[in-house]
Amino acid sequence: MWLASYLRDQGLISDSRIKVEEKLAFFLYMLSHNASYEKLQLEFQHSGWSFSKYVRNFFDIIPILATRIVKPLNHYETHPKIATDARFFPYFQNCIGAIDGSHVPVTRTPNRAAPWRNRKGTLSQNVMFACDFDLNITFISCGWEGSASDARVLNSAIQRGFKVPNGKFYLVDGGYANTQFFLAPYRGVRYHLKEFGHGRRRPQNYKELFNHRHAVLRNHVERLLGILKKRFPILKVGTFHKIRNQVKIPAAAAIFHNIIKQHNGDEEWLDNQEHNIDPNEFVDLPNDDDNFQGLPGNNVEGNNLRDQIALQMWNDYQNE
Repeated sequence: MWLASYLRDQGLISDSRIKVEEKLAFFLYMLSHNASYEKLQLEFQHSGWSFSKYVRNFFDIIPILATRIVKPLNHYETHPKIATDARFFPYFQNCIGAIDGSHVPVTRTPNRAAPWRNRKGTLSQNVMFACDFDLNITFISCGWEGSASDARVLNSAIQRGFKVPNGKFYLVDGGYANTQFFLAPYRGVRYHLKEFGHGRRRPQNYKELFNHRHAVLRNHVERLLGILKKRFPILKVGTFHKIRNQVKIPAAAAIFHNIIKQHNGDEEWLDNQEHNIDPNEFVDLPNDDDNFQGLPGNNVEGNNLRDQIALQMWNDYQNE
């Protein structure tokens, strides 16, 4: 297995009386089944102490693996899905991906639960995902309490070094301010794809046309999140780990997702898999974040860029 060899060669996980391959199997089984140490004992026939130690070792290297594996792959060139589609090129030629927040359950003692309580009343962390148009995860920020808005999580990521190259931008939803680096849809205008579905009227002006095409492209991050949670249903349930490790679980899922993608794994088989985790255990979580908050950046420049793209798109659309 490529990953086991990589972990061994990089000195991240070492062989002992238990080989790296089996230690990796422990961790993957735990992730895919939300398995307790007792369940791991039954499955793999080692002591509970062994599982506690080796699972903890994997959690310790998750930040290192994330910096190496969860990163942009295309060097910010125009993606073929944009370059070869007249709906998107040249308007979105400088778009390098899409961003969204997603809630992942956490478990906390009652005296520590309040900041983690989201607007649904359940406990979660709000995780920021950025992806490209091949559904590779290019950035992740974990650990913000469920009460935090998507915009606040992105703001924190920017302050901690998340940068967008000059002249490039990500697509974001209406929960964010519109800037030259994070292009949001026009607020108060039709946006969601179902609003433009079969039998509904075509875009009536440049704002509606922009919003429709923006939604088609930004839908990549929504598809990514759907695949990720189907592949790793642990992202839908509370776990027994300490909070410092609970907040690393989405990053672990992102790492393995990217590795699977890079080794040409597909998603179709996910539709026919049995549930590793009982859906009755899934936590009720918020969906979209419509809590608009400002972001660093020049909103005037962002609005000018959006208008420039939208008006050029509308002129070409009318002349088709």
